[in-house]
Amino acid sequence: MYKIAVIPGDGTGLEQVTEGVKVLNAAQHKFNFKMETFHFDLGGERYLRSGEILPDSVLEELKNFDAIYLGAIGHPDVKPGILERGLLLQLRFALDLYINLRPVKLFPGVLTPIKDKGPDDIDFVVIRENTEGLYAGAGGFLRKGTPHEVAIQESVNTRFGVERCLRYAFEYCRDQRQRQKLTLCGKTNVLTYAFDLWERAFHEISPTYPEVKCDYAHVDAITMWMIKNPEWFDVIVTDNLFGDIITDLGAMIQGGMGIAAGGNIHPGRVSIFEPIGGSAPKYTGKGVINPLAAICAGAMMLNHLGETAAADCIEKAVIAVCGTKLKSLNAGQMGYSTAEVGDLVAEAL
Repeated sequence: MYKIAVIPGDGTGLEQVTEGVKVLNAAQHKFNFKMETFHFDLGGERYLRSGEILPDSVLEELKNFDAIYLGAIGHPDVKPGILERGLLLQLRFALDLYINLRPVKLFPGVLTPIKDKGPDDIDFVVIRENTEGLYAGAGGFLRKGTPHEVAIQESVNTRFGVERCLRYAFEYCRDQRQRQKLTLCGKTNVLTYAFDLWERAFHEISPTYPEVKCDYAHVDAITMWMIKNPEWFDVIVTDNLFGDIITDLGAMIQGGMGIAAGGNIHPGRVSIFEPIGGSAPKYTGKGVINPLAAICAGAMMLNHLGETAAADCIEKAVIAVCGTKLKSLNAGQMGYSTAEVGDLVAEAL
């Protein structure tokens, strides 16, 4: 029995998560495991209603679940940054979800904007350090609001944080990837303190994993090569900011935000799985949003919980639907409603 906390969030989040839960329910019946879901009212509506974002009591309750299934966060009536920092980042830091795991995989039948590239070329994973770097919140203002204002934002990189991220990447590459090739993404020629630490730790750890082939690339070069030669990559490991940027590029080359899912992970502890796109409030209630990213996030969650056969089967069902049914992955252009897409995947499963 798995206890799953469900946070639908804002906008189209509820519609996406509803279809994800539909597919998860189909999976539990097919593969004979049990899953109990508990919904939490967290997001923009609660903040506007009560001023609360993530009460301490709710945070403590969430720690007792096996996993958290998240829809999308972002409300048009809430200033950007409030919910993101107060809910998303707070959950990552409070639960110590130090890994952001982002598969970048082009499914057969899905279009990529890259000419002459297909599923055999676009199949890699980005592992992003998730609790340090520029997102740690270190810094501040001096003389704010004056002509002499100074704003400082510091990147915090600890040996502990860097090393545990790198070890996760090496082990993931060794255990779950056939090519076993790990690329460190950084900017050693300019960010000479932070990425000196990353590079030294990378090379000191690598002899422990002799099966893994290692290389390095600057982040700007990686953004070029992800477009020109995505087949070069197997697993990429990087810091918080660079990982945030290159995974959005990864989403585009795998077909768009409608198919991209991610996990915020602490191995062995409660972790969060979500579609990486936003809440798309303009589509709320219209039944046109693509739920496949949320469904894929559910598959990632099952894989994390050890239900690997169910996770693989969900991915195959998504591939079948993408390849034979959908006209597009874009909202309103799929040829089916949100609920119908969920039905198609559940039936394929």
